[in-house]
Amino acid sequence: MSDRSVQISAGGVTVVAGLNHSETADALWDALPISGRAQIWGDEIYFSIPVDVDEAEDSEETVEMGAVAYWPPGNALCLFWGPTPMSAPGEIRPASAVNVMGLIDGDPTVLGSVADGAEVVVKRA
Repeated sequence: MSDRSVQISAGGVTVVAGLNHSETADALWDALPISGRAQIWGDEIYFSIPVDVDEAEDSEETVEMGAVAYWPPGNALCLFWGPTPMSAPGEIRPASAVNVMGLIDGDPTVLGSVADGAEVVVKRA
């Protein structure tokens, strides 16, 4: 369990995620609380956030299920629970490299019930 956890609520679903100690996670932590409107892309929710961080040296082209990440080109927070339209079989592939900031505790597939346009609220847990 991370010493920094965030609560993410959207469309009647709430998950908790532990953050790592990256520069990107620090920037997110400092910006909380934040909110936005969910955009759905395959099994991913993303939305723009008031954080502006460059692509990290250890950015990732594929992520694990439950990854909480930042997409630098869109200044967006991304939540992954399955394949995206760019994924090959057996992988979860963002549109381009993302800075992974943490991991959702528990079952991230509950995010599949969130509708496009739903309000997403992220705050310290």
